[in-house]
Amino acid sequence: MTPTFSIPNIRLFIAFKVFFNSRFYYPVFTILFLDFGLTVAQFSILNAVWAATIVLAEVPSGALADIIGRKRLLVFATSIMIIEIGIISFIPKTDPSIIFIVFLINRVLSGLAEAAASGADEAIAYDSLEAEGDKRQWGRVLEILMRFQSFGFIIAMSVGAAIYDPNLLESVCRFFDLDTNFSQETTMRFPLYLTFILAICAFITTLRMDDPDKKLPSSNVKKPEIRQAFSLTLKAGLWILKTPFALCVILFGMLFDGIIRMVVTLSSQYYRMIELPESTFGIIGSLVAMFGLVIPKIAKKIAENRSPSYAVWITAGLSLTGLITMNFFWPYLGLIPALITFSAMYFTGFFVSFYMNQVTSSDLRATVLSFKGLAYNISYGILGILYALVLKIKKQGLQAEIDENTLFMDTFSGFPFTFILWFILLIAVYIFGFKKPLFHR
Repeated sequence: MTPTFSIPNIRLFIAFKVFFNSRFYYPVFTILFLDFGLTVAQFSILNAVWAATIVLAEVPSGALADIIGRKRLLVFATSIMIIEIGIISFIPKTDPSIIFIVFLINRVLSGLAEAAASGADEAIAYDSLEAEGDKRQWGRVLEILMRFQSFGFIIAMSVGAAIYDPNLLESVCRFFDLDTNFSQETTMRFPLYLTFILAICAFITTLRMDDPDKKLPSSNVKKPEIRQAFSLTLKAGLWILKTPFALCVILFGMLFDGIIRMVVTLSSQYYRMIELPESTFGIIGSLVAMFGLVIPKIAKKIAENRSPSYAVWITAGLSLTGLITMNFFWPYLGLIPALITFSAMYFTGFFVSFYMNQVTSSDLRATVLSFKGLAYNISYGILGILYALVLKIKKQGLQAEIDENTLFMDTFSGFPFTFILWFILLIAVYIFGFKKPLFHR
């Protein structure tokens, strides 16, 4: 039995996740699009296209990974990443209509890359661990992965925001007695250039992977037929519906991930409401990323020594505590409940991956994990639409004019309320619908 981190695919899996997800433009994501000449409306359209692409491609890509091999899907994903980052890194800032079309292509390709990688990455790592090592060490793999990803996010958040600011770069140059001038049009591409380099690193990493399917006898290897993808998708979907534990892991994951991710999306507005200066936003992002250095170790102990229901209550307690106390909008101190809420995201990611890989067979793993990704994006998309409708209805229902900050505070209470209703519904479905104690496998 090979030691866990001596298995090449395990090391390459961790490297891939860091290169693929640590994108230097994340801390300046919105203003990057706007500085290219796009409008806020166009930015919203592009994000909707990105989410729709993932929803449409998520499950079929997972099925293809189970049929033609996980490595091929990951190589495809990183190839697409190189193209999607490359076209916006080097596009001339000319006609706004052309820029919009290029960014539209970027969002579609980005969605395809995310969908192709989702499921296939964990599947190739878990299968390699099962074939060459001890699959009971998967929790340890997730713990180390989250630590490395946290380091990657901290670097990306800090460096990406810094190199985007021309004034800061000029100050650094003056400190070293360099007479260099930077314009915003020049520096706004620097985070993209660094992300482009990471895309190439991710591509090289996937080329070095070895699909565990190659170790099977050739007679057992399925022919890569497209129709098999739809058959496997149906098989995986029916398996999830017939497996109460797997279904509820996905449903509870939808709840935690969807609501917390919506709050993360709105976090910059929340920070303004609690009177934090904008210059601290990047530092806060790095602080949140540092949770990945601590929480995985705690989550691993819980997952290995406690019942799944205990993991649910821990995550739910953190989520609800954070969401409720965020509604007080305490100046400065309001950062504490926000950090509590965001910590629940790390617990969710660890627990869902740990339990889903435990109960899923190898031949369905990438497809089932893709169903999980699909569910997450549907949850996030629906919550986003509902929140936008609530904002519109609230604004139209008021006689007097209301500013955006007051409207934000008035509607934020919807998040803990939605969480409580959804959580109670899921518990009722599991206990009374499946006639089992909560999360009994």
